[in-house]
Amino acid sequence: MRSRSAWPARRRWLPWLVLASALVACPVDAEEMLAARVVDEAGAPVAGAMVTLSRGDPAALTTVFTAADGRVRAPIPAGDGALGLRVRRIGWRDLRSTDVAPGAVATLRLERETDPAALAASLPANRWYALVLERIHDENEREQLVRQCTYCHQQGSEATRRVRPEEEWGKVLLLMGRMGGIVSPALRAEIPQLFNAAYDPTTAVPALTARMHEPDFAPPPAPEVRRARVDEWELGGRASMQHDLLVHPDGRVYSVDMEQDALYRLDPATGRRESWQLPQGDLPLGGVFATTEKPLPPDTNARVGPHSLQVAPDGSIWITLALGNQLARFDPKTGRFETHALRWGYYPHTLRLDRRGRVWYTIAASNHVGMYDPATGESQEIRLPAPTFGQDVTMRLLPAFLWLGRHVDLRDVAAERGEGADVPIPYGIDVAPDGGVWFSQLNAHRIGRVDPESFAVEIVDTPFPAPRRMRFDSQGQLWIPSFSGGKIARFDPATRQFRTWELPIEPRGSDVPYALNVDRTTDTVWICGTNSDTLIRFEPQTEQFTVYPLPTRVTYTREIDFDAERRVWTSNSNAPAWQIETGMPKVLRLDPRWAPLEAPEPATAEIVPGSPEHLRNKLGIVRSFHPDLERLTKGR
Repeated sequence: MRSRSAWPARRRWLPWLVLASALVACPVDAEEMLAARVVDEAGAPVAGAMVTLSRGDPAALTTVFTAADGRVRAPIPAGDGALGLRVRRIGWRDLRSTDVAPGAVATLRLERETDPAALAASLPANRWYALVLERIHDENEREQLVRQCTYCHQQGSEATRRVRPEEEWGKVLLLMGRMGGIVSPALRAEIPQLFNAAYDPTTAVPALTARMHEPDFAPPPAPEVRRARVDEWELGGRASMQHDLLVHPDGRVYSVDMEQDALYRLDPATGRRESWQLPQGDLPLGGVFATTEKPLPPDTNARVGPHSLQVAPDGSIWITLALGNQLARFDPKTGRFETHALRWGYYPHTLRLDRRGRVWYTIAASNHVGMYDPATGESQEIRLPAPTFGQDVTMRLLPAFLWLGRHVDLRDVAAERGEGADVPIPYGIDVAPDGGVWFSQLNAHRIGRVDPESFAVEIVDTPFPAPRRMRFDSQGQLWIPSFSGGKIARFDPATRQFRTWELPIEPRGSDVPYALNVDRTTDTVWICGTNSDTLIRFEPQTEQFTVYPLPTRVTYTREIDFDAERRVWTSNSNAPAWQIETGMPKVLRLDPRWAPLEAPEPATAEIVPGSPEHLRNKLGIVRSFHPDLERLTKGR
């Protein structure tokens, strides 16, 4: 029988045995860190700098923010290959390095950006675009320009703010019209001079950097923001466009590549990426919208054009095939697709599922809402009211226009005449808690409801322009982004009352919130800062906004989803992808509650891996990720 006096000495070893077991049993939970302190030339701390570590091909990247004292612990992405480092904050020159030792404790020194042109170039696209918008005095023209000129990509990014000769502007506007961004003839005539004057570096750079030496020119993000973490995964290639994504209940993330007709799956836990080619049948490039001309962009492989996707109650995934005029169902267990052709209508767009598993979707080009019931095979295409008789006639004649377009290319004619600039375009859709199906008509500045049983339609005008992708909260309130208004709105279906809030992005009105989603556990609203490289949180209870900057410049966000830990997911789907800073599309995850670990004071020399100092450093990291171990090892 053991004496009790032997236990105290043995208890001293217990925490270390538990810790050793945890290192073996829980390797996924422990992350190796790079500890650092970011300072300026004088050694003063730089708060709110984004520290990004990247690894692998395709790359995985993790970004965290420096604390008020400049210290940071940056998680090192798993995988093989060299470790890349980037430190970025507006007002300083980017610091990049590929000579990073995982066990090191480093001092990272940033230099102030003193070149006004370089500083202006580092600003997000919306800051440049505001120079264009302030030159337009007609409110309707300004709204139309924002709605149509930011359709597929950011406006004001490095690729779009070029000063161009008149003939090049003609080509740009035709290309824009072919992609669906059509403006009126009067505005079209103004655009070359308007943009060239606004983006002329001799006037733009002084205007953008006039306050560059003032302390609040580019303040650090709020302390709450500096607790966040952003993970990014490259997905697809330079000719891809990761349009929408979703988080599956099993934790894996799916994204559709609209340019390459592919479905991707990412396992965030392992970084594994998989892809499937969607069934294309015998459709030509461009699908049912194929014309006599070659498709645009030239490197596209789009015959069906997957656009939106949602998870069904049985775990399968439903996808709209916009160019193929079909719905597709994907079985994650077998990797097989089945497709269902639309009986009527063109360009199935955004979809949602109701409690019965029925698929509801907008049909953008022909002004319909569709319903498909997988259980019975029943389908309905519900024609929506158009604002004018002429628009209604145009929508009904669409099949004839498409037939004619296979023999004569009509896209340039439509773009030059501005035809289609204000067709309704059913866009976002969501199912209310009472089962009603609500949709938006982007160009018509309206929302509406479809009765799920009778299919009767009700239309409601919005007091703001361009309602886009909208979502219900847990209380049955409908949240709507005003794409060209720089606002979000809340609509009460019971009272038919709207309330709006202006986004806090400066200059006001320069951002374009493409979509939003509601975390129904708290009814927190998350909004795409589509032209400002941000994600924006709004708390309805306090009416407070929080802006989270994203690490990759030219991040054009289209849809938002949440995982089981309430982390926020979106995709960088700028079209074309080469406009993105890295030239590669990504999916990304924002964890707003990831609190950075307290970093030690930086050493002048690196800690050598395998030394006692390195071992203590790694054990400290593991304890930080295992609260029980932290408790057990206190007072050892």
